[in-house]
Amino acid sequence: KGTKDLCFSASKEELYETINTQPALFCVDLAAAVALKENGIIPKMVAGFSLGEIPALAFAGAFSKEEAFAFVCKRAQWMNECAVKNSGAMIAVLGIGGDEVKRICGEFEKAFPVNFNCATQTVVACSNEVLDSLSAKLKENGAKVMKLPVSGAFHSPFMNEATKNIESYLDQIEFKNPEIPVVANATADYYDDKSLLSKQVSSPVLWHKSIEKMIALGIDTFVEVGAGKTLSGLIKKISGDVLILNVEDQKSLHNTLEVLSNAER
Repeated sequence: KGTKDLCFSASKEELYETINTQPALFCVDLAAAVALKENGIIPKMVAGFSLGEIPALAFAGAFSKEEAFAFVCKRAQWMNECAVKNSGAMIAVLGIGGDEVKRICGEFEKAFPVNFNCATQTVVACSNEVLDSLSAKLKENGAKVMKLPVSGAFHSPFMNEATKNIESYLDQIEFKNPEIPVVANATADYYDDKSLLSKQVSSPVLWHKSIEKMIALGIDTFVEVGAGKTLSGLIKKISGDVLILNVEDQKSLHNTLEVLSNAER
């Protein structure tokens, strides 16, 4: 299927495959951001979760939309190859803190906390061999555990080969300073070097710290762009003092524009 078909008519099973997921998400994320821009909404700062970091960088002018899309397709291919070679799983761990999840993962081989989403939600990447015993141990310590419908153990050392491939690929791309500050997953600080793009696929996503950084810098309104409202839910758990909106279709775009227009009056 072409990317347009993936965006509008793919089955859930097709979209679980990262080689399909990434180009589709890139297009939907960027389209929603551009729709806001066409209506006069220009963010002071942007961040993207995992794959979402690439449309965020393209939107901010770090590289062209065409370069970004070509890169996403290569990134998806290389991450998929790693997932096939190093089969693994990802689980969401709810109800206990990230430090406790780190401690428990340290008792297992090939178990890595990789997405620090909010104070009581961490995603772990692990080998299939330790999945059951790790899940049982987490539950013993008061956690709720949910297996995620993904095709690999992303943002972990399972993806080291993808990181190397991306490093080589990025040598061919001119990376400009973003026109809008972009907060990086790997550091929870501003993007200042394209090497963060290769590091990102095998490093944890520091989402909780990234949102706290943005709030500390004065951001009080967040608009999630793209499919779903998962990130809106996480931001709400991180802070009850910010306005959270989303754009994923025409209806949500009109709602967000109306809320923002009223807020300015």
